[in-house]
Amino acid sequence: MLAYRAAYPQRRIILVLTGTDVYRDIRRSRAAVRAMEAADVLVTLQPEAIRELPPRLRRKARAIVQSSPSRPHAPRRRAGTLRICVLGHLRPEKDPMRAALAVRSLDPDLRVEVVHAGGILAAPYERATEREMRRNARYQYVGELSRARALALLRKSDLLVQSSRMEGGANTVCEAIACGTPVLASRIPGNTGLLGRNYPGLYEAGNTQALARLIERTATSPAFYERLRDACDMLRPMVEPQRELAAWKAVMKRTYR
Repeated sequence: MLAYRAAYPQRRIILVLTGTDVYRDIRRSRAAVRAMEAADVLVTLQPEAIRELPPRLRRKARAIVQSSPSRPHAPRRRAGTLRICVLGHLRPEKDPMRAALAVRSLDPDLRVEVVHAGGILAAPYERATEREMRRNARYQYVGELSRARALALLRKSDLLVQSSRMEGGANTVCEAIACGTPVLASRIPGNTGLLGRNYPGLYEAGNTQALARLIERTATSPAFYERLRDACDMLRPMVEPQRELAAWKAVMKRTYR
């Protein structure tokens, strides 16, 4: 981007910042900061990310939440098993095995399953998923799925667990909201920026027992499950495609007027 700015100094640049950009790179990389300085507009994926930027750059930042078309929810709760899906590539920032670890400690009579989809981006997770399936009957890793199949899994699940330690604003959370699948999520800015700081399904990142308690409560309390559903339903306007389109149009109009 810096090379583009040098070659075309009069042209306008919109720079979109994701999770590692905001929550890691700008603290370690002078080049990342220079890129933000060179951009005309900075776009984050949720509003809390703007607070992470250097104060002098916040004035040119805008938050645009990713959208997703509404899809009907078709959970399997009638079959008696709480299906939890985990969607996302397996790398340390995602803390991808947290849901599997959490369901290990639950009452053996509690019918819960974790279906985990995503590509392996860090080699240790290939062994970790194989080992977990051998020792944990509640866990199934299904590999990387097409977008259509991943969305079908999300629609047919009772819960999404979003366990990241670092996240700019997970598209999977937006997709879950759009299709009515309640979310349990780590309490990090990337999640609270979408769900709200008082969302009832938050747990401290990396805390296996806290997540296990939330899963158990969801599985055993219909009232709590409905509370999660209601909270997500209230957020649905935030992820409507027309809202995202209008936000981008506004940014483009201000940038290129």
